[in-house]
Amino acid sequence: MNAHYSGPLDPGGPVLLIGAGKMGGAMLDGWLGRGLDPRSVFVIDPALNDPALDRLKRSGCRLAPQAGELENPAAIVIAVKPQMAEGALPPAAAFAGPDTVVVSIMAGTTLATLSAGLGEGAAIVRAMPNTPAAVGRGITGAFAGAGVDETKRARAEALLKAVGEVVWVTEEGLIDAVTGVSGSGPAYVFLLVEAMAKAGVAAGLPADVAEKLARKTVEGAGELMRQSTDTPEILRKNVTSPNGTTAAALEVLMGAGGFEPLMERAVAAAVKRAKELAG
Repeated sequence: MNAHYSGPLDPGGPVLLIGAGKMGGAMLDGWLGRGLDPRSVFVIDPALNDPALDRLKRSGCRLAPQAGELENPAAIVIAVKPQMAEGALPPAAAFAGPDTVVVSIMAGTTLATLSAGLGEGAAIVRAMPNTPAAVGRGITGAFAGAGVDETKRARAEALLKAVGEVVWVTEEGLIDAVTGVSGSGPAYVFLLVEAMAKAGVAAGLPADVAEKLARKTVEGAGELMRQSTDTPEILRKNVTSPNGTTAAALEVLMGAGGFEPLMERAVAAAVKRAKELAG
């Protein structure tokens, strides 16, 4: 597990998880790994396949709560795809109480949409984690709506920190930028590994050797950056000898139409799509 959350997880009461797929399941694993009592976790997800359902049952979590079985939970986490919001909001509204904080990780689903489905006055946090949450190394950007007091914000942060670090933004619209940078970001890194491996093959390496070199280079560089206090720019310069091989490669990557403007366009496309999802 990650080192960004210390001590047992205490959200202050029962937690309802709506959607226990890849991201919801990763968050649940993080909570249980941090000592959250599985009997205090309720799960609603009619779309789970049999292996996932069996795993949930073995975990000790309680499935498909009925009216009266769960009242005023400390938190409700909605972890379904945004296209499933229409089906996820009614059960969230049915179980939410005056002390409940609702954490939505549905991309592009605005506070206005969430409030319309949950009821006026609902305390809502919009959050965007990413897939490294599955190994406790995620990063989540979050925005707290007007109804979220310090206690509810701390409760939401505790749940999110169980799978990685959390940064808070001051404007709801910035969640779309978070989505473009870190929410979608792991795919950019995986594509980088694919591209490096293909370039290695083009340079004459066997495919398996090229992939291992690319994969381990990115893994190692990430770990070096994690442990270092230097900025990415300084780390890059440390690798780059004047007139050397790295400098030759960076002339291409940092030239006109190279990596930086391409990444700017890619992130802008992701942000644009997030806004489109919001309608």
